[in-house]
Amino acid sequence: MVMTTTPAEWPSGLDVAQVRVARPTDRLAEVEQFYAEVIGLPVIGRFENHAGYDGVMLGLPGTGHHLEFTSHADGSPCPAPTAENLLVLYFHGDARMYDVVERLAEAGHEPVPAENPYWAGVGALTFEDPDGWRVVLVPAPVF
Repeated sequence: MVMTTTPAEWPSGLDVAQVRVARPTDRLAEVEQFYAEVIGLPVIGRFENHAGYDGVMLGLPGTGHHLEFTSHADGSPCPAPTAENLLVLYFHGDARMYDVVERLAEAGHEPVPAENPYWAGVGALTFEDPDGWRVVLVPAPVF
């Protein structure tokens, strides 16, 4: 990877308080179990029957970052993911990453080949969640 700027050089004009990445699912309970119980993200909130939507929010490292998964009573219009729809989680070393890999294996999740060969080159492993969306586990940050 070629870095054109360092984090210290990033512009500070975007002053957001939180970042939420949200997507629909028709398997809310399975997706919550995958990310909360197996991956280990904390459940920080949930809601039921909000205009036909149920949902769960899961914390990511850093206080202002989280994932939201929603399910609508009428089902999800969400298209199928591609092999390049990725959530990438960087760890502080191999041991911490492999703790998660072991939990995934115990829950019956095996690595899948990454579409992009870059991930194998940095020692990353890729897994699919219950909807087929991919999570890449990387043993160390890139910057």
